[in-house]
Amino acid sequence: MAVDRRAARLSILALIGVLLFSLLGVRLWFLQTVQADELQARVEVAKRRTVQLLPERGRIFDAAGRLLADNERILTVGVDWEYLRSRSSRTEIFTRLSGWLEVPVEDMEARYQSGRYSPFLPLPVLEDVDERTAIALLERVEDFPGVEILNDWRRVYPYAPHAAHVVGYMGAINKDQLDDLLESGYDRNERIGQFGVEASMESYLHGTIGKRIYEVDAANRPVRLISEVEPVNGYDLQLTIDLELQQYAEQALETQLKDRRSFQVSNPIVTKPNGRKEKMDPKAPDVLTYKAPAGSVVVLNHDNGQVMAMASYPTFDNRWFEAGLSSKKFQEIFPSVNPDGTPIDPDRSILVNRAVQGRYNMGSTFKPFTAYAGLRSGLISAGYYYNDNGIYEMTSVDPAKCASGLVRCTFKNANCGNGLPCRYGSVNVTDALAVSSDTFFYRVGEQIFEENGGLPVLQDNVELFGFGADTGIDLPYEFDGTVPDADLKALYADRGVISEDEGAGYFAGDNVQLAIGQGLLSATPLQLANGYATFANGGFVYKPQIVKTIFEPGVPDGEIGFADVSKGRVVESFEQPTLIRQIEMGPELRNPIVDGLTRVIYGPGVESDFYHKTTGEKLFARYTGGIRLGGKTGTAQGAGNYPWNDSSAFAAFSQDGSTPYTVAAYLEKSGYGSQAAAPVVKCMFESLAGVNPRDPVLPSDPLDLNATVAAPAMGLANTDCYVGEIVAERTID
Repeated sequence: MAVDRRAARLSILALIGVLLFSLLGVRLWFLQTVQADELQARVEVAKRRTVQLLPERGRIFDAAGRLLADNERILTVGVDWEYLRSRSSRTEIFTRLSGWLEVPVEDMEARYQSGRYSPFLPLPVLEDVDERTAIALLERVEDFPGVEILNDWRRVYPYAPHAAHVVGYMGAINKDQLDDLLESGYDRNERIGQFGVEASMESYLHGTIGKRIYEVDAANRPVRLISEVEPVNGYDLQLTIDLELQQYAEQALETQLKDRRSFQVSNPIVTKPNGRKEKMDPKAPDVLTYKAPAGSVVVLNHDNGQVMAMASYPTFDNRWFEAGLSSKKFQEIFPSVNPDGTPIDPDRSILVNRAVQGRYNMGSTFKPFTAYAGLRSGLISAGYYYNDNGIYEMTSVDPAKCASGLVRCTFKNANCGNGLPCRYGSVNVTDALAVSSDTFFYRVGEQIFEENGGLPVLQDNVELFGFGADTGIDLPYEFDGTVPDADLKALYADRGVISEDEGAGYFAGDNVQLAIGQGLLSATPLQLANGYATFANGGFVYKPQIVKTIFEPGVPDGEIGFADVSKGRVVESFEQPTLIRQIEMGPELRNPIVDGLTRVIYGPGVESDFYHKTTGEKLFARYTGGIRLGGKTGTAQGAGNYPWNDSSAFAAFSQDGSTPYTVAAYLEKSGYGSQAAAPVVKCMFESLAGVNPRDPVLPSDPLDLNATVAAPAMGLANTDCYVGEIVAERTID
């Protein structure tokens, strides 16, 4: 008998149906009871949209209240995203706007596709539209559906290009910054500080974003305003920079660099290791000119660490970053590659603040710190004399090793102009600083290493002055510097900077080079200035300050171009110095060094086979500043030890308590310290003393958008301050 299978199948289907409906019922019960509150919250959130309200950025003033960075209301053309969803609609709107705004459709499309702009705010297609164009667009709303005219802010720099490396510039948030800033509450459309104080003080300048919360319908259109929190504007900042002095420093630096490019230097005939006599660089001409591409000047108040001026060359006009440059124009103004696609010469880099980012040997300007280490360690005393015959032979190296040529054991003083190294005779530490005796300091470098069992006594002492560590100044990208030791050499060997043999250890010869500011030592001009400031103030290592005062938002305006900082409400003041450390600086340590640095300026030199002037005596014979100084010249050897690659350094400080100034200058590939950097520092002190009048600081001319250079040329009208005693040149640093 056949079994009726239809009934069985229907029973199974019925059972499955009951189970499914049961499960559905359980799920509905769960959603309506257990998850009811959570789901309702989701619905509420889905019906709300938050629009961020950007604050007005804080302003930046100089020490006198001049407006270095301000904000200006501008008009921006934006388009509602609802009218841009369709490719055809978007193309039509962009095409209509292109003729009015003179913006290619492709550029507007690129903004749409970039993902940088909030979908809840109109897409900005052009900022800083003139009022006539804005009105014309509003009068033709039927031709431009979704187009709005938005009130916006633009950053302005009234005295650009002065202090551009210090003040900095604004830029769009980049990919590396986006996630962190969105998490911190930033809007992806914002521009933020990307360099200088604009970047380092971003958290103060930015302010607090406000918000409006709207209820929206299913089409994401606002229905009503639920709540609003007003934005809080950013704090105003006053810098320690004196813009008059800053302008003078920039002029003095640029003038001297350009002048040095006209000076000639010979390609000398030398004896090569094979015994042949030929040009130092056989491929170069007999005579070259200095390249003198770049440099910096730092002026500190050594009683409190405040930076009064910080010039870096080549410089730039920070208004370029608010000019809406095309990528092609930006590359023209700030080139990163040559026309053939190769990277540009680093000497031409513009967006580098060489005062805090320069990585330099310090040459003989480093000798006072070596002298301090020798005196403090007990290796030498003020009464210690050394017979300088112009040549130093290392005593700690096996003579056979020296003879093999594998190790350099012979070091010489600078040439005295007669083809031979200078011979200074019997000199103490004060004499050695005055005439810049290399052999004296070579000996200190070797002996301090050998008599302390290879321990880093020299390194430990010079690091007290801040070398090898960033100063902590409130500027971005500061270079730490390097004080060479075994670890650094091993690191450089791993990176291929030096050979494996060189990186095998730290030797006496390394210390000999360090003692005169060469070798693997690297430091910034700011570190050099801060080190000399420590001698000037008697042993106090201060954090250099670039920010003087932080004010609550809204410091009132004063006269045109100024804020009335006397009426600002102070949030935090940095008038009191920040002490990093106090180092031992008793008279037995300080006096021999300061006496030597004083003699560098005023003489006398030393008498041996003839009278040797000090390294600054000739230049400062015509010094009219009246402020009593101490200072030191330095010449840092460059690539190949070719003389045309020598860089020039000079640092000096006032010994008058009423004028607590320390000034350091570094001019790349510009020749001897006494001939390039020292004249700049001399001019600075004469200006600080009121002898050299400064040009008035005037508001900027309008930015020339057709220009092809990052900043217009500037220079000193009166260059008498560069001139010293007119006598025959001597090749000494």
